[in-house]
Amino acid sequence: MTATRRQILSGTVGIAFTGALSELFAGTAAAVPLGGRAGYGPLLPDPAGLLDLPAGFSYRVLSRQGEPLRSGEGPVPGNHDGMAAFPGRRGRVHLVRNHENRATAKTTVPTVPGLTYDPAARGGCTALELDARGRVLGERVALAGTAVNCAGGPTPWNTWLTCEETEDRAGTNGYTRDHGFVFEVDGADPHRTGAAPLKAMGRFQHEAVAVDPRSGIVYETEDAFQHPFGLFYRFLPEKPLGGPGSLRAGGALEAMRVPGVPDLSVVQEPGTCFDGVRWVPVPDPQATATPIRLQDFGPGGVTHAQKLEGCYLGAGPAGGAVYFVSSFARAKDGSGATHFGQVWRYEPHRRRLTLVVVFGPDTDIRLPGESPDNICLTPSGGLMVCEDGDGAQHVYGVNRKGEVYPVARGAQNIGTPDAPEWGEFAGVAFSPDGRTMFVNCYTPGTTFAVTGPWC
Repeated sequence: MTATRRQILSGTVGIAFTGALSELFAGTAAAVPLGGRAGYGPLLPDPAGLLDLPAGFSYRVLSRQGEPLRSGEGPVPGNHDGMAAFPGRRGRVHLVRNHENRATAKTTVPTVPGLTYDPAARGGCTALELDARGRVLGERVALAGTAVNCAGGPTPWNTWLTCEETEDRAGTNGYTRDHGFVFEVDGADPHRTGAAPLKAMGRFQHEAVAVDPRSGIVYETEDAFQHPFGLFYRFLPEKPLGGPGSLRAGGALEAMRVPGVPDLSVVQEPGTCFDGVRWVPVPDPQATATPIRLQDFGPGGVTHAQKLEGCYLGAGPAGGAVYFVSSFARAKDGSGATHFGQVWRYEPHRRRLTLVVVFGPDTDIRLPGESPDNICLTPSGGLMVCEDGDGAQHVYGVNRKGEVYPVARGAQNIGTPDAPEWGEFAGVAFSPDGRTMFVNCYTPGTTFAVTGPWC
C-alpha cells in the first residue's frame, strides 16, 4: 500500500475483509458494542502533534523515550513494542512493555542486578504501575540484557512472556551469551521471575506466544527473516499451568506439519481447512549447530510461513482455538505466493487448521494496510489492529461485520516536512476494566493511555 493511500484514510472506512471476520472475535463478550457501528467518526488533528483521535476521545502520555525512569535506574529506553496490562491490588494496573533494541540501538535498557541476562545486550522490558485513576505511580526496569524484544504474550497467572526476535550467538554483535529465547516477566515483582531464559521453549527468532488456559500448552510464532521462513510451534510444559516460574521446569518443543502444505502462503481462499495437522518433535531446540527451521524433520518436513506475528486464544466453532497472523508473504522473497496478511485458526481438539481471514489490496485496494501486526481483542467484542507498513500509521478497529474504521493516527513526524514519516504502533492492550486502551508508538518511544466513549 502506498503512503498516499494510507494518508487519505482519515475518515471512517466501512469495507469488509475477505473471510469470516466473526472468527476474530470468538471468545469475546456476547455484546457487540464496538462492532455495532463503523467507528467513532473522523480523526481530528492533535494540536500537540502527538496522536490524532476521534471527537470525544483523549489521551495521556504515560511515558516517553529519554525521560527519567521513576525508579532512578536511568532514562526510558526506546523502540517500544509488545505490551500487556495486568490487574493489580486496589484497582491498580501493571503494564509490561518490550523494548526491541538491537545491538546498534541508540538507547538501552539499564542493567539492574538480578534482572540482567547479558550485560552486552540492549533490549528488555520496563514495567509501569498505574493507580485506579490511571496515574503513573512507578516505572522501572523489569528485564535487561536481552535482545530484540519484539512481542510475546500474557500467561493465565498474569505474567508476561517476552520474546527475543533474534538467534544471535555469543560473540556476535558483541553479545556475551546466546540469544533467541523467551523470558518470563512479573510486572508487579520482576525479581520474582528474574532473568532466566526459558531454553526448553526453543532458540529461534521468536515473535509471539499464546498460553492455552485449559491445557497449559504454549503456542509460539517465529518471524524468521530469510527463506525458508518461520514455523508455528507448540511447547508442552512439564508443569502446565504451574504459575510463575513453572515453565523453567522444561518440556517438549514441536513444530507444525500440515500434510502436503510446505508453505502456508500458497493457500489463498478463506475457509480452506486442513485436518490431520501433525506435531513433529524439534530435533535440537537449542539450535546448537543448525537453526530449527533448517533442521531435518524427516519425511514430510514441516510447514513454513513468512512473517508469522501475532498469536492469541479464542473460542473456535466447537471449542477453544488458537489464532495466529502472517503479516504478509512475497514471492520475490522466496514464499510460494504473495498475500497481504492472513489470520489462521488452529483447533487442537480437531487437529484442524483453517484460513479464516485475508487482508489487503488483493481484496480491496481501499483496505487500511497490508501488514496487520499486533492484534488486540477488546473487552466489548471488537478488535484493534496495529498497522505496520509505509506511510501514515494507524490503529484500526474492526467490527463483526468486517467494517474497518480508524481509532488513532500517529502525528509525530520522524521524517522531514517534505518527506514525512511516522513510527508504527505496537503493543495495543486494554485495561482490565476495559475503560482504557494502551498503545505504544515505536519511534519515538511513547506509551499512550486513550480514554473516551468506548461502547
